[in-house]
Amino acid sequence: MSFEQLSDVVQRCQTVQSDDYTTEDYDVFMIAGRTCIEEGDCAQVLSIVVDDKNQAIVRCMGWNLLPPLIQVLLKKEDKNLPQCLAIFKHLIKVCIPKELLVGLLEQLDEAHPETITDTIVLLWKPLQDVLGRLGSRKASSLGMVLSTLLEQVAKLPVPKTKEQETDDNFSLCRCCTVLRGFIIPLVHEARQNTLKLRKETPDLAVDGKDGGLLVKEDELKTELLKFCMKSLCEPLLGVVLTDADTLAVSPIRDFAEEILFSLTQIGEPLHNLVFHPGLKRKALPGFLEEEVLYPKESLASLAYLLFVNHLAALPAVFSPVFLLRCNMEHINLLLSRTEETWIQKGLELYQKSLMRTEDASLSVNLLNIKAFISVPQNLVKVMTLCPAHHLRTKGLQVLQLSIDKFDTEAKYKFLQSMLRISNHSGVEGYIIKNIKNQIDYSLKPGNGNEWFQGTHLLPLLRQVLRLPDGPETDLLQYMDRVMESLNLLRYLVIRDKESENQTGIWTELCKIEENFLKPLRVGVNMSRAHYEMELRSTMDNKKTKDIGSSALSVTVGEEKLANMTKDSQIQALHSALDTFDMMESVLARIEELSLGT
Repeated sequence: MSFEQLSDVVQRCQTVQSDDYTTEDYDVFMIAGRTCIEEGDCAQVLSIVVDDKNQAIVRCMGWNLLPPLIQVLLKKEDKNLPQCLAIFKHLIKVCIPKELLVGLLEQLDEAHPETITDTIVLLWKPLQDVLGRLGSRKASSLGMVLSTLLEQVAKLPVPKTKEQETDDNFSLCRCCTVLRGFIIPLVHEARQNTLKLRKETPDLAVDGKDGGLLVKEDELKTELLKFCMKSLCEPLLGVVLTDADTLAVSPIRDFAEEILFSLTQIGEPLHNLVFHPGLKRKALPGFLEEEVLYPKESLASLAYLLFVNHLAALPAVFSPVFLLRCNMEHINLLLSRTEETWIQKGLELYQKSLMRTEDASLSVNLLNIKAFISVPQNLVKVMTLCPAHHLRTKGLQVLQLSIDKFDTEAKYKFLQSMLRISNHSGVEGYIIKNIKNQIDYSLKPGNGNEWFQGTHLLPLLRQVLRLPDGPETDLLQYMDRVMESLNLLRYLVIRDKESENQTGIWTELCKIEENFLKPLRVGVNMSRAHYEMELRSTMDNKKTKDIGSSALSVTVGEEKLANMTKDSQIQALHSALDTFDMMESVLARIEELSLGT
């Protein structure tokens, strides 16, 4: 019945011009043709499609047969596969390219999650052929094609290990190979267009400051630029590339290299993209267009590929400090996110950028640049909030590396700033330990400086030797900071003799006693009494097998005491009391040293 309907509408349309086809003709052809394919009458449909008398009809209506054809082709084992493949290839050759393009993109966009890769592999070459048939109108449709391909690829999980990439568990490697093959001829064409335009109109060729943008707009190049920028973000920003020594063949790495090569081929020098986005913003007719063409996430991904993966070479004229300054915005963006891959890339890019510079080579002027403060702030968040232990550890290593790279004045002001903004006892304790190390270095013969001795040091010491909330300070919560502060003070009164007083600590002792030591003694006594009372209550409850809640609201190690078992509660309370004993012991030692007893 369906084949009869298809034959009838085809015979009727043979006698009229294509402009006279009715809406009913289109509907009957589509419904009958699709039904025939779904019911297995593919050989009969093929005979109609290839008949010379029907080419005008097929040209206008044939694209409606795409959905069932593509479903058969995706199955691969269907008995009608040869006939369907022949129909499909013929449609690609004769149908109106614009309608074909819409039909193919609809099938790609509606692909089932489990068949995304197979659909991309099946359709990329037909899409390429159809674009070729569009001629001068190709560029206006290219953006739609590239965007749809990338949207589908972005749905695929990314490999996390070398084994996953080797086995291509998620098919991302296959898709990257397809995308690479898709853009290579397009990039070559854009390159040839640029060379031809330069040759024909040398006076309009290039503005050297804007990265090779031709004055005359090149739509093909613009669409390729958008594709490259989107690819740098997804999928490449979410993938940690495996180096060639570890994995010799990597389609994802090959795709990344192709993206970088394509950018240079279409007139976008990589160093301009990474280092001079501000110049581009001045050259383009609007901030919004700049943000669309050059997304910050994509530029950060590009910086990572260049400086960590070393996928392309840059001119060897840039100083290490300049490279660091330019990369700080990219690093800040990566570290501000919560995705572990982004954080990892931000840390590695920061580390690589710092390692290029010499120790003690970064001047204090850099701290006037916003990113040199916001990056450490984000680094603190990584060290304290990131759930991945290896990233927290890496963050601490990078923080220390950044401290080592500053000169003396910059170290002083950086550590001072970090004390103010870190708002975390562990980080504050680490910063105070660094201050102690800098003082120790400055007190050694030949290393004297004005920042970690004398009048400049005193404001920093006042910032260190204080309790955040006075005697009411939660000493367990601030244990790292308090203990490092005490250790620093003990070191100073031992190392810096009163007769020399190089650090000024001896003239400051009275204020330190009033503002730090005295409130700390009161705080230790209050805390000890509080926890001893809780310990007695807990032990009494255990003896009477009382499972009621704690009488006091006590937190130990960031966990509510009431949430622990009785034995764990008792152990935690003993540990807290040991901490107070330790603080009191150091306090007593400082008192002995300062009084000369």
